Amino acid sequence: MRQGKVFYKEDFAGFITETDEGDYIFQYDEDYVKQHPNQFICFTMPMTKEPYEDNRLFPFFEGLIPEGWLLEIASKNWKINTNDRMGLLLTCCQNCIGAVSVIPINGEDEK
Repeated sequence: MRQGKVFYKEDFAGFITETDEGDYIFQYDEDYVKQHPNQFICFTMPMTKEPYEDNRLFPFFEGLIPEGWLLEIASKNWKINTNDRMGLLLTCCQNCIGAVSVIPINGEDEK
C-alpha cells in the first residue's frame, strides 16, 4: 500500500491511497471537512465524509503528474516507470503549480 497526504494550499485535506490490489481511495480529512466545508480540491470530488474509490487513479490526480518531456526527465531521473502513476504522483507532486500538493507517507509515518 502506498499513501500520500493531500494538501490544499497549506491545509491538510486528506489522504490518497493505492491499495495492494491496485485500487485507489481518496478520503477527505474529517477536520478539513468541518473547518472548510466549501473548499473541495476539485469539482469532480465535492466535499464528503465518504471515501472516493476507483480502480484507476482519479483524473484530478492524473492531471497533477507531469507530461511530455518533463515526464521523461522525471521518469529517467527517479527511475520510475511512466505507467506507475501513483509512484509519479508521490514523487513529482510535492510542489505542484496550483493549490494542491501530495506528500508521500513513508511506512513509519502512516496515520
